[in-house]
Amino acid sequence: MVFDFCVTLQWIELKSGMKKYAIQLLAVTILTTCAFCNKKKEEKNITEDNIITEVPPLHPRILLLKGEETLIGQTVVSGSVWQSYHAFILSESDKILTKAPVERVLIGRRLLDKSREALRRIFFLSYSYRMIGDSKYLDRAEKEMLAVSAFTDWNPSHFLDVAEMTMGVAIGYDWLYDKLSAESRKIIKTAIVEKGLKPSFNSSYNWFLTSSNNWNQVCNAGMTFGALAVYEDEKELATDVIERALTSTALPMNEYEPDGAYPEGFGYWGYGTSFHVLFLSAMEKAFGNNYVLSVQPGFLKTPGYLENMIGPKGIPFNYSDCGTGASMNPAMFWFGNRLDDPSVLWSERYLILNKNIPNDRILPAVLIWSNGFPFGSITAPSKNIWVGQGDNPVALMRSSWSDPAAVFVGLKAGSPSVNHGHMDVGSFVFDANGERWAMDFGSQDYNSLESAGVDLWNMSQSSERWQVFRYNNMAHNTLTINNQLQKAGGKTSIDSYSDQPSMLNAISDLSPVYNGLLNKSIRGIALIDNQYVMIRDEVKTLSAETLIRWNMATSATVTITGSNTVELIKNGKKLILKVIEPASITMKTWSTDPPNTYDAANPGIIMVGFETTIAANSNVTLSVLLLPDGAAENTVISAKKLSEWPKTTAK
Repeated sequence: MVFDFCVTLQWIELKSGMKKYAIQLLAVTILTTCAFCNKKKEEKNITEDNIITEVPPLHPRILLLKGEETLIGQTVVSGSVWQSYHAFILSESDKILTKAPVERVLIGRRLLDKSREALRRIFFLSYSYRMIGDSKYLDRAEKEMLAVSAFTDWNPSHFLDVAEMTMGVAIGYDWLYDKLSAESRKIIKTAIVEKGLKPSFNSSYNWFLTSSNNWNQVCNAGMTFGALAVYEDEKELATDVIERALTSTALPMNEYEPDGAYPEGFGYWGYGTSFHVLFLSAMEKAFGNNYVLSVQPGFLKTPGYLENMIGPKGIPFNYSDCGTGASMNPAMFWFGNRLDDPSVLWSERYLILNKNIPNDRILPAVLIWSNGFPFGSITAPSKNIWVGQGDNPVALMRSSWSDPAAVFVGLKAGSPSVNHGHMDVGSFVFDANGERWAMDFGSQDYNSLESAGVDLWNMSQSSERWQVFRYNNMAHNTLTINNQLQKAGGKTSIDSYSDQPSMLNAISDLSPVYNGLLNKSIRGIALIDNQYVMIRDEVKTLSAETLIRWNMATSATVTITGSNTVELIKNGKKLILKVIEPASITMKTWSTDPPNTYDAANPGIIMVGFETTIAANSNVTLSVLLLPDGAAENTVISAKKLSEWPKTTAK
């Protein structure tokens, strides 16, 4: 097959010696300037030199081809898990029958809530009809599609709304094509083209083409679904959309390099990566394997990131804009099958067996991607530490994969300036004995802040974003120096780590986010003897006396029991927080009551830690132990300097 300039990026790199990212950005810029600006080119010849040379199959062609219902049927009867998921989708489809169709109601500047509900309804109903053939699901899916097709628009000023709406309508149009009336097909197709695809060529809306975050993944996926749905009637437009997406999505795919860590965190992995997989899966079904063979190595490593980000009780390390919960993610089964590696699904197995079925708008995809995956073949990963570099590096350590009472700790490096970032560099979470002791508040509803006039998406040092309580370092499990904010532009890595069983650990030089506040700040976190955790900070002050605050958020009941100890109680279980050094500290707790009227409430959560004042030009070590019930302190290991910790050069 012949690929054109925009897709054969590796060939260009080889010939020119230019870095791949620069080539991809150049390619996207050329496309955006030349062909993807305010309107589509009037003339475009479809030749063998274009990216798309194949013709997709007849309807249905998106994700699930004609006759492949049989494969899902085989998956459903293969075990009780998939039977329950199939039954859940049918049950939810029955509930949809009793509700009014989706209406065009914005929340703030977003229609996204309605777009997502439309996608969920149409996907569920279309699945139900294809699997059991009951016309009630067909009729209702058609009614939903006609209702949203009658909207004045799909809110292109917030283009995620258009993308998800287009995806939902495209699935219904494609999957039910032969059963829809000619008049309905005309109305729905026109809506996909006029309210979905064409606005994506307007430069006021399509900035996502040159971004590398989740917007690129979601918007390109939605537009590609729309293009595939109307391909035979709008071949030129559809080809432009698909070729553009193939080039543009190379940008976010690079963000997973080198190890698969997703910069925007656990929650947005579930958004951006899931839609990227939807895009790849749709392309694979429509045109064969040619368009997914060039998936980058980091992208194929990313299921390791998601799996390791989930603690022993199914709670994620929810740094950045992320909620506190986790549920099964359908995209992980695409990875499991593609990699032929059942071990990447160990955390998904836990979530499936121990959590409620998620009412996820793309839930039917798991029955496509699971491909009869037998639960008995899902084995635990072989390593208890996972390190991922990139824009927001993480190190994740645990004492066991099979024990729900295992010790689990995660360390985050990176930068506050990463998309959806917080001032949480050096922050950590900690689980033991089935409880989360050190936690992260996670995100706050965007509309609650935007409606209050907060300049939320400005990532500069002086932005109002950093005045939001949950977003700055005072509310994260890290250091605060002289009551000042971390430096938004600072960037840090995981500089070393070790998989030595007696002392799993990771170290990060945090100095860039304390530039102008400290001369040096290096943090190490170690899981010692699979029993307890040590957080060690080695700090050098500048030429002035310096106040250092060490804090940790917890939902436990906190009692200061001594000059260097705190007792935490949660659900009848106990944890001791013990400060080894420095000797001169003041143990403290801080309220999490919202300081601003626009801040979300934080009931039942308290900050615990200590303050210490350090002389000018001094080196000081802050060493803290988190000792669960039954843990025995190893005093020899606990006294080691960071330079003495076992380490392997970070990846």
